[in-house]
Amino acid sequence: MRAVIGLGNPGKAYENTRHNIGFIVLDRFAKLQKLNFNPEYNYLKSEGSIGSSDFILVKPTTFMNLSGLAAKNLLSNYEIPTEEMLVITDDIYLEPGKLRIRRRGGDGGHNGLKSIIEHLETNNFPRLRFGIGDPAESTLSEYVLSPFSEYELKIIDTSVEKAAQLLEHFVAGGYKAMLDHFSKISSGGDVK
Repeated sequence: MRAVIGLGNPGKAYENTRHNIGFIVLDRFAKLQKLNFNPEYNYLKSEGSIGSSDFILVKPTTFMNLSGLAAKNLLSNYEIPTEEMLVITDDIYLEPGKLRIRRRGGDGGHNGLKSIIEHLETNNFPRLRFGIGDPAESTLSEYVLSPFSEYELKIIDTSVEKAAQLLEHFVAGGYKAMLDHFSKISSGGDVK
């Protein structure tokens, strides 16, 4: 079994903000798979399968800075190894819509990733970083909690579709399958 955790903040006020791109990608993938989310522990969960591969989709309800609590509960409740858990997160260091995948790594200054690394006591889990652009003239907190502009939404929507494809390959075949597909669809993306 594999898991995908999309990072974001719960509640209507945060629904379409930059910081919630992890939720947005999971919602798109769940819609394609005809799945719904239901509450469990400190996250919303949806389960499905592609071929013979079972998967769980998770949206933490703990708010971004405590995402690690949901990740820890998920992995211990379902006995999923960290390398079979993909985390989707926003990244201010990437231009809007640019995707980057990593097999493991640091938190890059992202509080959600920082919380997961602290609670799991490892950084050995794959992540899909989704570019939301640089705050430029606003504060970081104002920027990440703001919605995308109409111009950005056109770019973002295409990338959300690509990210959903990557999730399909991850849940069906793991990191290597996702990496192979990323190489095919990537134009200026980044991978390690």
